[in-house]
Amino acid sequence: MMSMHSIDLILTLAGSLGAACLFGFATQRIGLSPIVGYLVAGLLVGPHTPGFVADQHMAEQLAEVGIILLMFGVGLQFHLEELIAVWRVAVPGAVAQSAVATLLGIGVAQLFGWPVTTGVVFGIGLAVASTVVLIRILSDNRDLHTRAGHIAVGWLVVEDLFTVLVLVMMPAVFGPDASDANVGLSLAIAAVKVAALTALVLVGGQRLVPALLTRIAATRSRELFTLTVLALALGISVASAQLFGVSMALGAFLAGLVVGRSEFSVRAATEALPMRDAFAVLFFVSVGMLLDPGFVVQQPLLIVASLGVVVIGKPLVALLLVLIWGYPLGVALRIAVALAQIGEFSFIVASLGDALGLITPDVRQALIAAAMVSIALNPLLYRAIGPIERAYARRRSSADERAHAPGPAATATDAAHRAVVIGYGPIGRTVARLLRENGVTPTIIDLNIDTIQTLHREGDTAIYGDAAHRDTLVSAGVPDSRAVVLSVAGLAGAPDIIRECRELNPSIPILARTAYMRETQGLKAAGATQVFSGEAEVALAFTEAILGRLGATAEQIDRERERVHRDLAAEPA
Repeated sequence: MMSMHSIDLILTLAGSLGAACLFGFATQRIGLSPIVGYLVAGLLVGPHTPGFVADQHMAEQLAEVGIILLMFGVGLQFHLEELIAVWRVAVPGAVAQSAVATLLGIGVAQLFGWPVTTGVVFGIGLAVASTVVLIRILSDNRDLHTRAGHIAVGWLVVEDLFTVLVLVMMPAVFGPDASDANVGLSLAIAAVKVAALTALVLVGGQRLVPALLTRIAATRSRELFTLTVLALALGISVASAQLFGVSMALGAFLAGLVVGRSEFSVRAATEALPMRDAFAVLFFVSVGMLLDPGFVVQQPLLIVASLGVVVIGKPLVALLLVLIWGYPLGVALRIAVALAQIGEFSFIVASLGDALGLITPDVRQALIAAAMVSIALNPLLYRAIGPIERAYARRRSSADERAHAPGPAATATDAAHRAVVIGYGPIGRTVARLLRENGVTPTIIDLNIDTIQTLHREGDTAIYGDAAHRDTLVSAGVPDSRAVVLSVAGLAGAPDIIRECRELNPSIPILARTAYMRETQGLKAAGATQVFSGEAEVALAFTEAILGRLGATAEQIDRERERVHRDLAAEPA
């Protein structure tokens, strides 16, 4: 028999995800972001509206898992070199923007008669952008792996570090034992902890994690590999928070960086993190549950002033700073708008401020309302960037002002000389060799880690992952490649793989191999351009051998080969 706790958990999951699905679909249909629907769903299942009430505490805990998995996934696909490359603009930009937003928050607090200490906490809460929202916005608009995306994520990491320092310093500054000595000591301890965590994860983990995953991958157990990756993501996140006092999101990001620098990044992203989107949705639902509609009616001016800081003040500072650094307008706009929202870290700061007696319920509700409205507005504002950029480009008559930097190996010239080979058995090796000899670079997808490591040592491009996952095909470059070859007969989920390839690149030739004639029509129906059957090829070989021994001419053999081809193609599936 299930306990009441288990029933509450299931009801919270079912009610929250069900409402999010319904309202997310509705907002998508009317042209808005599903995020708006998720927030509305949270409001309806929250304690401030009639009807079903989900367990808010459980929803927040599940949302925290989503944040961890989301940041781990970002770390998987974010190269450390890219992070270092944007550090020059991300560090001063994040510090300056946070400082200005905090000062603006203090100004709003003064207008409403709050003490300066309350204004400081309020301003800090308005300064910190939401990890979940920023990553979701960049991903939905395919900007996560562009120049603007790299800078925005680097900016966010600096803001996370800033928040960690704030959380460490607040008790020392505003607590009962506050003193200048405590402030300096707390700041020094926080800096040492962050540095120690980064060194331990990036340096120590770089040796231990790939070795561990290599041993696990050698077992050929999908479940064991998935469990190991999840254990690493959650374990490093929890250890970061418990031992080093940093946010679990930052720990998860560092863990993802370590795994991402190994051969296991694609497989980890596609197999070990399938539920991250569902958990991330619970974050938006949990935000909606916090809002009291009555407060919005009572304090509209406070909410408008708070929103002014978040969606006008913060973006303007970011825009000016990125432009000063010499980046194009499109890049600056994307960074500014992506950061024009607040979320989970604002609530953490508010909770600590409440525990220290620095804020009132009005301050908390103002932050929640500003978070909810800014999160809802963010996708709409981001969509407006394209028209603004095009109008500016027309006005300046400049075709060079583009926001997206070309990704690695994604130019038109490269695409015309690249093919994806799924499977690296005897046939896959032969196909890859023939492609290389004819000036086409193959990208190999395989689930044998020894094969992938050998290919990497030989300088070939190879992806360790399951081709049945869309992310694996995207990482291999299917959207831009010249052809796809499924070289393995009897490949599990081959029709689904073909359909995914066709969806990613509608015009790409897809050559598939199968063992039996009965599977040919199914693969063609899925979108394969040509299907080669082992049974058919054996029949053709027999035909040619028999006719040759009977003294048939070359023309007769060619004619019979064509007839056998027609007959085999006409065989029922």
